[in-house]
Amino acid sequence: MERPEIPLPQLHAFVVLAEELHFGHAAARLGIAQPPLSQQIRRLEDRVGHALFTRAPGRVTLTPAGNELLPAARRALTELADGLAAARAVGSGRAGSLRIGFAASLALTVLPGLLRTFRDRTPDVHLDIREMTTTPQIAALRDETIDVGLLREPPGEETGLCFRTVVSEPFVAVLPSAHPLAGQRSVRLAQLADSPFVLLPRAVGPALHDRIIGLCTTAGFTPRIVQHAVEWQTVCALVETGLGVSLAPAGIRRIRLKGVAFRRIEPGTARTRVAVAWRENDLNPLVTRLLATVGQEPADGPR
Repeated sequence: MERPEIPLPQLHAFVVLAEELHFGHAAARLGIAQPPLSQQIRRLEDRVGHALFTRAPGRVTLTPAGNELLPAARRALTELADGLAAARAVGSGRAGSLRIGFAASLALTVLPGLLRTFRDRTPDVHLDIREMTTTPQIAALRDETIDVGLLREPPGEETGLCFRTVVSEPFVAVLPSAHPLAGQRSVRLAQLADSPFVLLPRAVGPALHDRIIGLCTTAGFTPRIVQHAVEWQTVCALVETGLGVSLAPAGIRRIRLKGVAFRRIEPGTARTRVAVAWRENDLNPLVTRLLATVGQEPADGPR
């Protein structure tokens, strides 16, 4: 289909004249003199190949060709106006779509407040929220299938990606309620040396996994891992069965399981970071808006 090349002033002049059916009134509404209006209409008629108006002293009417063109002209102007408004909204970060990856445990802590604040500020933005662990988030950022990631223990340097710490929180010991240490208010890491461990596999979060192993090593032992689980809720469920113990971010305490005890770790300097991740030089204004929403939040310390 041939794409018509009609200047917008001609189309606009045609619609206004079709509504006014008076050259003087239409020219006044357009803010131009009558001769330029007549020229615009004649150029459009030349392009169409047929007269669009009949002109008689004191009377202007649409021809059949003009009647046929009018609805399409109105739709074109309306769609263009809508398109311009939508483009401006997206360009200013007031509308559009934002894809966010998040670690499941953050649904218990950081994520709800962040999304609530962001939605309050940008109610017309569609949010596509995807649960995924750290390694898949990094891959999705590189593949441009998500725009922003919320993850634990960001990796070291990743070319083309940026990371900003959102919050840090202490680790807690996750114990079966029948464990001898569950009766204490806090435990020293070295006291867990003889207990089997349930941990997240390194593949889904290398930095977090290595951080936990490093804490144990500093305490003088290498944890004996008897089971891996991808989600913290599963880790806690396995601990409840008595399969082992674990070390987890303090926010995990919000997973309420009757047979699990969460205890403060001594010394209390061991902390884990939650970070927001995005592509360097990403021009999406919604990414900038989300980053402006993310602030330093107080750490969720153990009770």
